[in-house]
Amino acid sequence: MSLTNINSELVKNELKKIKLIATDIDGTLTKNGQFNSQLVSNLETLKQQNILVLLITGRSAGWCQSLVNYLPVWGIIAENGGVYALKESQSMKPLTAINNIREHRQLLQNNFEEIKQNFPHLQPSSDNQFRITDWTFDCHECSQEELLTIEKICQEKKWGFTYSHIQGHLKPLKQNKANGLIFLKETYFQELSYSEIMTVGDSPNDESLFDKNLFHITVGVANIAKYLDKLEHKPLYITNLSESDGFGELVNFLVKQK
Repeated sequence: MSLTNINSELVKNELKKIKLIATDIDGTLTKNGQFNSQLVSNLETLKQQNILVLLITGRSAGWCQSLVNYLPVWGIIAENGGVYALKESQSMKPLTAINNIREHRQLLQNNFEEIKQNFPHLQPSSDNQFRITDWTFDCHECSQEELLTIEKICQEKKWGFTYSHIQGHLKPLKQNKANGLIFLKETYFQELSYSEIMTVGDSPNDESLFDKNLFHITVGVANIAKYLDKLEHKPLYITNLSESDGFGELVNFLVKQK
């Protein structure tokens, strides 16, 4: 269902309640891989409307620790639910319990090397040195069949796996964006109901945010269309525009309901 089809007064009343937007970054807040001035303006608009923004991304802890300092957002979850930082403190805190980070990362790397034996063209992402909980590889040239095979291998080895249009992620089994969001909601926003939270994304690694059993208002920007037939959990609404233009469309729609 597109945003233009949200015509019922019931849905509009639900949108008036939104107090927190949990959104992916790449492909959702970016356009052609970049931030632009319109994005900053949209984030400022949400701030003026007293709507908090929590970024949820697959990007590394090191990358995100600096990012949260520059954008007008409440906080950020990195590594698909592995760690988080708040605007007020900026220090990264764990969401996934890891007893020995060095051993954990060695296990992740070993698992990647085993997978690479079947897919020699896989290359580790350049940001692995800044990661804590997951291991990533570039997947631009991976076919859907290859990604499904990698997911099956990870399942057999009791590892989690997800991917976006940018990277494939090897990670702990229960680590995902939804679990990270739920933890922060229960820790910092106990007074907030789940009907007051909107989730937004564009890729398979956002799928847990679209789970209607967890979140009531879920939105995909238009570029998620190419993944819809691969998702068990699909967004309730889809913008007409892609990437950050779609996010801007969503912000404008929300403001009109206020």
